[in-house]
Amino acid sequence: LRLVGSEMCIRDRYFMSESFSRAARSAREMARMLLRWLVLALPVGLLCGGIGTAFHLAVEAVTELRGAHGWLLWLLPAAGLAIVALYKVTGCEGMGTNNVIRAVHSGESVSPLLVPAIFLGTVLTHLCGGSAGREGVAVQLGAAVSHNMGRRIPWFRDIPDAVPILTIAGMAAGFSGLFHAPLAAVCFALEVLAVGRLEYRALLPAVLAAVSANWVSAALGLETFQVALPDVDTAPFSVPILLLGVFSGIAGGIFTLLLKQGKSWAAKLFPNPLLRIAVCGAVLALLLFLCGKGRYTGLGTNLISLACNGETIYWFDFLGKLLFTVCTLAVGFQGGEVTPLFAIGACLGAVAAPLFGLPAVFGAALCYAAVFGSASNTWLAPICIGTEVFGFSCLPYFAVVCTVSRLCSGNRSMYGKQKPSPLFLQK
Repeated sequence: LRLVGSEMCIRDRYFMSESFSRAARSAREMARMLLRWLVLALPVGLLCGGIGTAFHLAVEAVTELRGAHGWLLWLLPAAGLAIVALYKVTGCEGMGTNNVIRAVHSGESVSPLLVPAIFLGTVLTHLCGGSAGREGVAVQLGAAVSHNMGRRIPWFRDIPDAVPILTIAGMAAGFSGLFHAPLAAVCFALEVLAVGRLEYRALLPAVLAAVSANWVSAALGLETFQVALPDVDTAPFSVPILLLGVFSGIAGGIFTLLLKQGKSWAAKLFPNPLLRIAVCGAVLALLLFLCGKGRYTGLGTNLISLACNGETIYWFDFLGKLLFTVCTLAVGFQGGEVTPLFAIGACLGAVAAPLFGLPAVFGAALCYAAVFGSASNTWLAPICIGTEVFGFSCLPYFAVVCTVSRLCSGNRSMYGKQKPSPLFLQK
């Protein structure tokens, strides 16, 4: 018995030492992986934060210039021709957020020339009054930068799916650096790629890149957009809140459907992209001038300010901004969709909320987030953007209205390459 007992003790000691050795090796490997992500994700965030800041300042500068010189609106067709020529020269024709999503799914390359092309193309669009956004552009900028960095660093390639993960981190950094919402940026980058699935392997680099990009843009002087909401005496699951979610879902679904069909109709009507953007740009400039003399031009931040400050918003403002944004993007002008969606939602909520006895500002805030979630087919990101902009005390309301909006969107997305499939197919 003593002999058997001593042999069992020796065996137990052996297995315990082996377990400790495996645990130590695993801990060393995790520490090594963490260090490598720190070394790469932080520079991605810093670089994307700097590029996002420069992009934001450029868009703001040309927007002020257009406001001081209204005649620039009539140069919209010329700006369109310059954009088409720029994309032709750089070889980036047809590239956009969908190409970034496809690159993550299939391992295709993202041209580094997309950075100057989308930067200059969007600035030209805003200089001449096109109704477009900037956050989607920032996501493309961040993805293009991080994707090409990942492909060009040899010692990084042995990490499984390193390039797609780093591309996601760049998307989060671009969104965060421009909008000062790192939590929403991380959630958006993780969930916009595939419906119903989050890739947690990209969580750490996405957080590192988003936080560092946010820090850079704040250090360079970009202001954070935040609004304090009034107190409301209603439950999150009340009928008015649910109806605002339904309206937001319908509005986001209409935007997605019209954007998809608009691109198809424009291409069939004018197969030549130069002729298409010149003719449609001229008509668009005339309509933008006639409809409020530029009320629906640019980002739509003027409408967001009016809605969030309780000033006059007309019942047709959300529809006008929706249609002009669809037309601008469908005919070939460059820009994002996110800020116009914020404007559409804010105008819709400011008009609909008083019908149910809710403050207009409160309704504007809820629909601000919910319409974006409906059109992008995301859930966590709109909840986070709502709380980061309007305060975490309203989290239950944003959770309910974004959930209802997401359910009413019909599972459609403005990003056609978003799909319910495994994210990382690159081996």
